[in-house]
Amino acid sequence: MRALKITLSILAAATLASCASGPGQVSGPVKLTILHTNDHHGRFWKNSDGEYGLAARKTLIDQVRAEVKAAGGHTLLLDGGDVNTGIPESDTQDAEPDFKGMKLIGYDAMALGNHEFDKPLPVLAKQMQWAGFPMISANIYKDGQRLYKPFEMFDRGGLKIAVMGLTTDDTKKMTDPANTVGVEFRKPADEAAKLVPELRKQAHVVIAATHMGHYTDGKSGVNAPGDVEMARQVKGMDLIIGGHSQNPVCMLEQLGASRRNDAYVPGTACRPDVQNGTIIVQAHEWGKFVGRADFVYANGELKLEKYSLLPVNLKRTVKAPDGKDIKQTFTPEIKEDPAMLALLQPFQDKGRAALDVVVGESDGVLDGDRARVRSQPTNMGVFIASVMMQKAQADLAIMNSGGIRDSMPAGKLTYKDVLKVQPFGNMLAHVTLNGTELMAYLNAAAKMSTGAGAFAQFAGVNLVIEGGAVKSATIKGAPIDPAKRYRLAINSFQAGGGDGYPKLSDHPGYVNTGFVDADVMREYLSKNNIRIANFAPGEAVVRR
Repeated sequence: MRALKITLSILAAATLASCASGPGQVSGPVKLTILHTNDHHGRFWKNSDGEYGLAARKTLIDQVRAEVKAAGGHTLLLDGGDVNTGIPESDTQDAEPDFKGMKLIGYDAMALGNHEFDKPLPVLAKQMQWAGFPMISANIYKDGQRLYKPFEMFDRGGLKIAVMGLTTDDTKKMTDPANTVGVEFRKPADEAAKLVPELRKQAHVVIAATHMGHYTDGKSGVNAPGDVEMARQVKGMDLIIGGHSQNPVCMLEQLGASRRNDAYVPGTACRPDVQNGTIIVQAHEWGKFVGRADFVYANGELKLEKYSLLPVNLKRTVKAPDGKDIKQTFTPEIKEDPAMLALLQPFQDKGRAALDVVVGESDGVLDGDRARVRSQPTNMGVFIASVMMQKAQADLAIMNSGGIRDSMPAGKLTYKDVLKVQPFGNMLAHVTLNGTELMAYLNAAAKMSTGAGAFAQFAGVNLVIEGGAVKSATIKGAPIDPAKRYRLAINSFQAGGGDGYPKLSDHPGYVNTGFVDADVMREYLSKNNIRIANFAPGEAVVRR
């Protein structure tokens, strides 16, 4: 691995040096269409409403490519990262159908996202082989050397295009620490500042494919700085193809439609963000859209002619003539590509066979909505923490909300429902702490910001939190005693310092049970039907 890293660095340096005199002149105007996606998260197959999926995506991209070629133009297809994690059929097969499907579509390059590190590095190496296209990042280091290829060069009609990859420096705290031992995620803007001037010497166009997030006006909050902050800091990038924040970057507030970027409606006029001369785009999530940016390069200048987000069979609810609600696509339905379906069908069949087994039942919906579970106690958060606490025979439990990825419906529940909620394969752990240590940990959990994946869900403890500090804490009606010992249930991700929690995996009282979190939930469901009234958040945690 070390030899490979050094070789990549030498090759990159040699390529830069050989082009120090510049990329040369371009003969005549060049039409260039950039297509982009991001945050695929395992959605290789269409959903139950027939939306998105790689088969329809391929048809749409093939149509655009044919149109552009007929007009004498060229295309480049890029992705902003996070192909992994989200749908059990994909998760249980290490995203093999997803990467092989993207290869069939003909992706040119993608940024490495934080979820590419949800599994050990050998799995990522295997995924790179399946993909066959460059998966790049300039700011990931090991032993002082870049671990992956930092950029890729392309030629489109004599136009030299450099595509640089960058990954959020939050990755280390957002993934299982065991997967990134010895790996360093340096600040993307610092790496861009070093690399962009060199890339400008050899390319007419410089693009950053990033997995950092778009935060309006650079207000990233608890997250690491994203695309806006980097564009303001580093000049010289023509375009940023983004991901991570999973929002469609259409500056709707400038158009007077809405101040919420995630409120984008297909067909609405769309304009990308522009910061310090750099255009910033992002195509929401899951392959719901393919972003299309049509450029013309002439006289040393790249000009954006038109930008749009193309929906992939997205549907809205409309009234039928008989008054019933029906689902209808925003645009004419896109047919699924037969070759893609032939590739993916065996993976879908294999995944469903194991996942469609009914494992339990609920008398109501367990709310794991991303926005709510990261900002307030929900019955899903209390349920998961309670299940952890019961299995570990603990006094209390804390669950990071970033590990809760979906809601659960009322009625029959399948193993797929379980894995949609907990797809990461974290282990149930517990640690025995004295009261003083426990209060310190509770205070750390209380400080986790609203809206972040670190936001804590609790079971077994009643808390009053004021200004991010614990003002009172009781377990079974009694205040926490500094001299008493308590068993706390958490997952292995948190225990290793994930999401910025204090590391407990090296505490003398730490035990990794070896039980996978999703299997713990499955076991509970096989023995107990869920009564959601038992998991109502109530007033157990009061924040002031």
